[in-house]
Amino acid sequence: MKIDRLIGILSILLQKEMTTAPELAEHFEVSRRTINRDIEALSNAGIPIQTIQGSGGGISIMSGYRMDRTILSSKDMQMILAGLRSLDSVSGSKYYGQLMEKIQMGSSGFVSGRDSILIDLSSWYRETLAPKIELIQDAIELNKRLKFYYYSPKGETEREIEPYYLIFKWSSWYVYGFCLLRREFRTFKLNRMDKLIHGEPFVRRQDVPMPNLESDEIYPVTGTVKAVFDSSTKWRLIEDYGANSFTELPDGRLLFEHEYADDENLISWILTFANQVTVIEPKQIRETLYQITSEITKKYEK
Repeated sequence: MKIDRLIGILSILLQKEMTTAPELAEHFEVSRRTINRDIEALSNAGIPIQTIQGSGGGISIMSGYRMDRTILSSKDMQMILAGLRSLDSVSGSKYYGQLMEKIQMGSSGFVSGRDSILIDLSSWYRETLAPKIELIQDAIELNKRLKFYYYSPKGETEREIEPYYLIFKWSSWYVYGFCLLRREFRTFKLNRMDKLIHGEPFVRRQDVPMPNLESDEIYPVTGTVKAVFDSSTKWRLIEDYGANSFTELPDGRLLFEHEYADDENLISWILTFANQVTVIEPKQIRETLYQITSEITKKYEK
């Protein structure tokens, strides 16, 4: 991709006194003509690049611009490489790993120390998730619609969308686009999508709204739950909601109070604690839990 190559060329020029078009062409596996066009694009973008012909010549950033070479510190480069490495954890093509190697080669004397941040965005669904991510990326770049079956608590539907953003949020991947069925912009969770294929090309809409990723927007608060947990569950409460989500009672049990978005997710979470929790409020949650556990008991009585 051109933008990635331009970033790579700029990185090399920022770290080396001089390089040549043949060296860059070999490094990025493109023709010298392509490199010349890239250098022209960087110059048009305001980067003061100079080229010197003949023996001992080459491509470099003008000396007067040298102080700007420190715009990226060693720590900055480490953060960039950590980000690329994290993207590669969900990429089936290893593209980001190859881009990372190119940047490292151009900055080998600049990036010091060992990797201190390791980010893995993959999941238990990596084998099925990576192809979806790659297919969605291609659809966004090529302006092609996406067709898929979508599974939600309300049932199964066949959808077709114009994709605009691929999002990683709440430890999951989502695609944001204009849904032709609902005639509005929607966010879809990749793990709930099946039989995903490219559709017809589309013309990008003007003034596409940015996806609102605030939790209160996606999961609006509907109530507050109050429950008492056994002391052995403290690690779970801290992991899920933080150390300030409960108060320790004199007998060691934990009084938990927290806002929640919908009954279904709250009940599912409560049930994972089995008999180590007693819900105090709200009343409808207590009644639903009683009904569910009674039905479970009936199933296993025989």
